[in-house]
Amino acid sequence: MYRQCERAEPSRTLPDEHKRLPPGPKKLPIIGNLHQLGHPIHQSLQRLSDKHGPLMFLQLGSVPTLVISSAAMAKEVMNTHDLTFASLPALYASNKFTYNGKNISFAFAPYGKYWREVRKIALTELLSARRVRSFESIRKEEVAYILKIVADSTAESSPINLTRLMFMGVNNIVLRAMFNKKESYREKGKSSISEFSETIDEIMMLLGVGNIADSFSWMKWYNKFNGFDKRFAKYFRALDSFYDMVIQEHRMQSGGSEHEDLVDVLLRIQSDPNQEIRLTDENIKGVLTDMFVAGTDTSSTTLVWIMAELMKNQSAMRKAQEEVRGVVKEKGFLQTIVKEVLRLHPPAPLLIPRETTERCRIAGYDIPAKMRVFINAASIAMDSEYWENPEELKPERFLNTDIDFRGQHFELLPFGAGRRGCPGISFAVVILELVLANLLHSFDWNLPDGARAEDINMEESFGLVVRKKIPLYLVASMPS
Repeated sequence: MYRQCERAEPSRTLPDEHKRLPPGPKKLPIIGNLHQLGHPIHQSLQRLSDKHGPLMFLQLGSVPTLVISSAAMAKEVMNTHDLTFASLPALYASNKFTYNGKNISFAFAPYGKYWREVRKIALTELLSARRVRSFESIRKEEVAYILKIVADSTAESSPINLTRLMFMGVNNIVLRAMFNKKESYREKGKSSISEFSETIDEIMMLLGVGNIADSFSWMKWYNKFNGFDKRFAKYFRALDSFYDMVIQEHRMQSGGSEHEDLVDVLLRIQSDPNQEIRLTDENIKGVLTDMFVAGTDTSSTTLVWIMAELMKNQSAMRKAQEEVRGVVKEKGFLQTIVKEVLRLHPPAPLLIPRETTERCRIAGYDIPAKMRVFINAASIAMDSEYWENPEELKPERFLNTDIDFRGQHFELLPFGAGRRGCPGISFAVVILELVLANLLHSFDWNLPDGARAEDINMEESFGLVVRKKIPLYLVASMPS
């Protein structure tokens, strides 16, 4: 019999002693269950889990994989056995992207001393409540910039690409917080900061398409012939050069800037002889990449989904506007909208893939070491066992409950939970609520060209962050 968790030697094959794996669909030779996955992958996994259960085994090429799709099983993985499931697989593209895995929690660093120390730095220095408050003036200035762009569009009732505007606005907040740079919405030429944003976007696309080497490790050679390695190397060199420039600029300033941005913080920590670990420039670049990726695409994508859902649900739109315009005294509805849309559209539906470090037993099933793990947060958020009419936008469902998204309630996991939970929740939520409140307070919103709410395309794109596939164009007007 197994102990609750027992250390095992790393292996990509399943030992004969594992007699009771979780249930799953029949697999084909060589490819296993890969043929049963389509796009979006989280929806394919949900359909399979509906048939085979919330703890499901798949063989994805040569990789044994566990799929979690219920709050009860998520609690087992992210709470009861959190340490066993705290590591991450060495995926082909992410390892190239992240300076050999030297990142903080919401990206791809392996579990160990370095990860623990850098996460501590993130929580106490980069993303603490005090640090988030210190960026208040930046947030207000960039929201004012967003509002000016929207106000200018009202003169001729011209449609505005809200998808692009939200990305630009959130992007600028994060860029200024990180290294005191920003991009212009109306910018015509290519600046270093716009090229940086485009480079990150291209790398994110490559990370999101999947890679054959992650299912068949012996096929890494294929990436040299299909152009993947060449494209990745090009973008990575551009990213690395930009970071070198930024770090050098900050060293030359030597504390001369008025406000301490995150590069200043990391350089200060780097020079501190009392730190447990010595941050190299490579480490700093990895942390900066995580901060930008985790802070920009997820928040801007969520704002677009919120506005799209409100356009389709005008009663919720009116209630939110009445609250932010002071028409009603009750407060809190805006926060329920954010929670509800994060439930309907978690930015990263499968969170970050994990990997078991030792064998353990869950719900009577044997879970081997070195098994890849997907936690289907999107599937859990649509489970009728926890949510009444889960397909509907019903912000009111959060009015009389303490359910939150900070990792204590496993039926709502847009930011994950446990050791691998996102430490940037406060940084993200304050941006979401501030931008949303101002958009709803300052303007009324309509669809362009007489379009109807039911015409809004809610199809999802495919990638690490699930965006709205079709950009959202809206027409703003001043409140009457």
